[in-house]
Amino acid sequence: MVSPGSSVLRDTITVILAGGQGERLAPLTQFRGKPAVPFGGKYRIIDFALSNCLNSGFRRVYVLTQYKSDSLNMHLYEAWSIFNPELGEFIYSVPPQRKLNNEWYLGTANAIHQNLNLFSDKKAKWVLILGGDHIYKMDYLKFVDYHISKKADLSISSIVVSKDEASRFGIVGIDDDYNVKSFIEKPENPPEIPNNPGHSFVNMGIYVFNANVLREVLIEMEEKKIKNHDFGHDVIPYMINAGLKVVAYEFLDENKKSQPYWKDIGTIDSYYAANMDLISVTPEFNLYDPDWPLRTHQHQYPPAKTVSHEGERVGRTLNSLVCDGTIVSGGLVERSLLGPNVKINSYSYVTDSIIFNNVVVGRHARIRRAIIDKNVTVPEGYEIGFDPDGDKKKFTVSETGIVVISKNMILPE
Repeated sequence: MVSPGSSVLRDTITVILAGGQGERLAPLTQFRGKPAVPFGGKYRIIDFALSNCLNSGFRRVYVLTQYKSDSLNMHLYEAWSIFNPELGEFIYSVPPQRKLNNEWYLGTANAIHQNLNLFSDKKAKWVLILGGDHIYKMDYLKFVDYHISKKADLSISSIVVSKDEASRFGIVGIDDDYNVKSFIEKPENPPEIPNNPGHSFVNMGIYVFNANVLREVLIEMEEKKIKNHDFGHDVIPYMINAGLKVVAYEFLDENKKSQPYWKDIGTIDSYYAANMDLISVTPEFNLYDPDWPLRTHQHQYPPAKTVSHEGERVGRTLNSLVCDGTIVSGGLVERSLLGPNVKINSYSYVTDSIIFNNVVVGRHARIRRAIIDKNVTVPEGYEIGFDPDGDKKKFTVSETGIVVISKNMILPE
C-alpha cells in the first residue's frame, strides 16, 4: 500500500537557491559562495538544507548556483552523488544560463523564473524552494502536507524572532487562521506580533508553491512589466494583492531543543558564534541525533590523535571538536574547532578558534579568537589574536575582534 506522502514526494520538485555571494562573510567567501563555506569542522553550510531534504524524503533536487560555484559543485559531486536517476531521484547543479535574456540571476524569484522548464506540468505539482545558506533542521514533508491541507497557492515557513533581529527579514502579518494578510520586506521598524510584544513573525525564505500558480504569476508579472526579481520584495506582495491564497506555516523544529534553532549566518561574528556554540556543554544545535543524520563528504583520513613527548610536550585538546586526520602533537588546544588534516605542533597554543582543513600550526605559535581558512601554515613562534592593532594591519578583523586568515594566505612577518 502506498502512503499519501509517497505521491507528494513524487510530485514535488525541490529547488535550493545557492548562488549567494555572502559579502559580509569575506574573506571566507573570497574563493567560494556562501553555501560552500565550511561549518562545524567538517560540514558545509548547504549540507544542512540537503540533509533536511534527505531526512524528509525529498530526492528530486535542483541546486541553482552562481557566485564562485567551483567549490560548491565539487562538494555536491563528492558528498551528494547518492541519488539514483533510474529511480527518479537526482541532485543536479544548475548554473545561470541566461535563458530569458542576457542577464544573470537578478534575485531569488528571477532565478526560478529563468528555470521554469525544470518543473513543467509533467514534472511537478508542488515546488519546494529553499535557501542554501541557513543552519536548521526541518521536516519538509510536514510543510508540504500543511500546504496541501490549507489548499494554498503559496505557503511561507515563518518563525518568531526578537524585534531587534526582525529588520533583517520579511515580516509576515497573519490572521487567526494563519492566512497572510500583509508582507513587509526588511522594514526599519518591524511590526510586532499583537499578543507577543517585542517579537515579530518573519519569513525564513522557505516556500511551497503550487507549480502551476508559480509559473502563471511569474509570467503574468513579466507580461505586465511588473518587477519580479525577488520573492520578498516583489512576488509575495503581488500574490497577496491579487487575492491568491497565501498562508504561513509556523516553523516546526526537528532539533529537539526548548527553543527553535534557525540561523541565517550573515556576518563573521554570527558565523563564529554559531560554530563556537557547538563546543558548549549543551549546544543549541544538536549534531548528535541519530534520528536526523547530517551528511557531508567524509575525507579518507585516519582518526584524529594527540601525541605527547617527554617533558612538557603534551598534546592536549580540551572542550574542542576535532576532525579526522588531525594531529595535536605536543601542543594545547582549548575551546576550538579543528577541521580535517590539521597539524598542531609542539609548544603551540590554540584557543577559542576555528581552524579549517590542512592548516599547520608551527612550534611555539599562539592563536586566540581566530578563524584560519584552508591551507595556511602558521610559522614557528607566530602570534594571532594577541595584538589587535597589529592584526588589523595584516588581516581582516571583525567588529568583536575575531581575526580571519583567508584561504591559502602566506602570513606576513
